[in-house]
Amino acid sequence: MKIGIVCYPTFGGSGVLATELGMTLSQKGYEVHFITYQQPVRLNFDPNIYYHEVSVPTYPLFEYPPYESALASTMVNVIINNKLDLLHVHYALPHASAAYLAREILKKQGLDIPFITTLHGTDITLVGRDPMYSPVVAFSINESDAVTAVSNSLRDETYKTFSIERDIQVIPNFVDIQRFYKSNKEHFKQMLAPKGERILMHVSNFRKVKRIEDVVRIFSKVRDVIPSKLLMIGDGPERQKAEEMARSLCIYNDVRFLGKQEEVDEIFSISDLFLLPSETESFGLSALEAMACGVPVISTNAGGLPEINIHGKTGYLSNVGDVDDMAKHAIALLKDEILLNQFKKNALEQAKRFETANIIPMYEELYKEVVANYKAKKEIIA
Repeated sequence: MKIGIVCYPTFGGSGVLATELGMTLSQKGYEVHFITYQQPVRLNFDPNIYYHEVSVPTYPLFEYPPYESALASTMVNVIINNKLDLLHVHYALPHASAAYLAREILKKQGLDIPFITTLHGTDITLVGRDPMYSPVVAFSINESDAVTAVSNSLRDETYKTFSIERDIQVIPNFVDIQRFYKSNKEHFKQMLAPKGERILMHVSNFRKVKRIEDVVRIFSKVRDVIPSKLLMIGDGPERQKAEEMARSLCIYNDVRFLGKQEEVDEIFSISDLFLLPSETESFGLSALEAMACGVPVISTNAGGLPEINIHGKTGYLSNVGDVDDMAKHAIALLKDEILLNQFKKNALEQAKRFETANIIPMYEELYKEVVANYKAKKEIIA
């Protein structure tokens, strides 16, 4: 089967999931064509993987270059030239709407192709709620040949927010436990925590919804009780505020802002706790990757996080903004070595439920079903 994957190529969860999915499918013999404006950050070479860059011409008339139109045109060209069987678009805007446009263009040329839309979170909970976009989001979802969501929470939120006329299948995010596992990086740990300090960690795109300042506040309270270091992985608009807060709390020397990192699994391997105090989180892929490396999670109970982080077993859940409660749980866990080690084991066992081998077949089955249904429908019409 020849599959086109459309995604954002950034460090965010939707782009990571789409890239990991495509690479796994290519290893299983599928021909995978990525269509996006730059090469996805985790995309590695494979003979079955092709990358098609969306080029957006600029003209004086356009104050904002029309990416959606350029994307739809690129989809049409890739589908025709490579005889794709299916499009799988990640994130509703503008990918699902562009896929619909491409499908309608192809119909005029006597061609036809189904597309699947995977919803990831802020395309529903943030962007999709904007009155300027919500009609397009709802229309694109309803016009998709199949729709998936990465958590039960996101599926329910989609039904609550929009008038959806079709089924949404939950296929959770997954983790490659062959890549994400606890490795021996003691030399690295010695460099960052030479006196045996506990290491806490956060990974995100540093957007407001991630509540980056709460990460710093939690760490400050933990550090007052337990010698600790904080590793901040990623970059984004809230980074400067977090750095300023760390300086104002006089903890900056114990906080490392490491920016975007490709080998984040190595950093997980030296960490004792993962902090994720997000305001909303459709799934929490970074938390799952931490758990696969045996790192317990201190998080909010927002969105899909309770579906992966089991309170009192793999970590702890608190209400959004309850920094004191999150710090209390972190301190209790870090003080009790026996309990911490048990949570680390529990985290790994929970992560194994979401390993690649358990989730990818769900997508494969959906692909086969959608393509078969589409062919059957065309035969009936013919």
